[in-house]
Amino acid sequence: MHIDFSGKIWFWKGPAPWYFVTVPAEQCHALKAISGSVTYGWGMIPVTVQIGKTKWQTSLWPKDGRYIVPIKASVRKAESLEEDDTVTIRLETG
Repeated sequence: MHIDFSGKIWFWKGPAPWYFVTVPAEQCHALKAISGSVTYGWGMIPVTVQIGKTKWQTSLWPKDGRYIVPIKASVRKAESLEEDDTVTIRLETG
C-alpha cells in the first residue's frame, strides 16, 4: 500500500526527544484496516518512508488514535528540514 500526504514537522520534548509528522486522519483509517496483518507489536507498522530524495525504513507509531512518522536527524539534515516545515511524505507498507 502506498500513501502520500503532506504534514508539518513537530518536536516532542519528552524524555527521548524526537521529530515527527502526524499522518492525516483519512490515511490513518486505511492504515488501521491493515494494521492487524502488518504490525509487529504495540501497534507499530513497519514502513518505507520517502521525503524528497531521501528514503528510509522505520515504523509508524500509534498516538491519540492516529499514527506518527518519526523523522530522524540524518533525513532532516539531508533534506534541510526543521521543526514546523511542511513536507510531502510517501509511505509504503509491506
